[in-house]
Amino acid sequence: MNAFTLSLIETDDDYRAAFGVMRELRPKLRDTDAFAAQARRQGEQGYRLLAAWQDGEVKALAGYRILENLMNGRFLYVDDLVTTASARRHGLGARMLDALRDEATRQGCENFVLDTGLHMPLAQRFYYRQGLLALGMQFVQPR
Repeated sequence: MNAFTLSLIETDDDYRAAFGVMRELRPKLRDTDAFAAQARRQGEQGYRLLAAWQDGEVKALAGYRILENLMNGRFLYVDDLVTTASARRHGLGARMLDALRDEATRQGCENFVLDTGLHMPLAQRFYYRQGLLALGMQFVQPR
């Protein structure tokens, strides 16, 4: 098994390569072009998409942005984090989080923040093992 390399998703070919992986996390995504267009729109708001590649294939993705608010100060927010089933158990999720923590440090962030669903106990255990703490609940009202 070859090593994983990390790089930002930037080209149309990159987005096409990333689509299937992101769809594992976001099954409502149906179309590669719509995914790329939305990610690019989010990019106008600071969204970046980091990919872990192995043998020309995307094996993990981490979408993030640098934000600032009164509660967290300047912080890196993780929008998306997913590793393909075939690449799990190789420390790739931890490596992605480490890369994002490094980015937060480079960007002068005070905090590192992510949300996860209440229905995802395995993800919650992973985040606890990675040193993240649950500090609240997010409330949403769909429109």
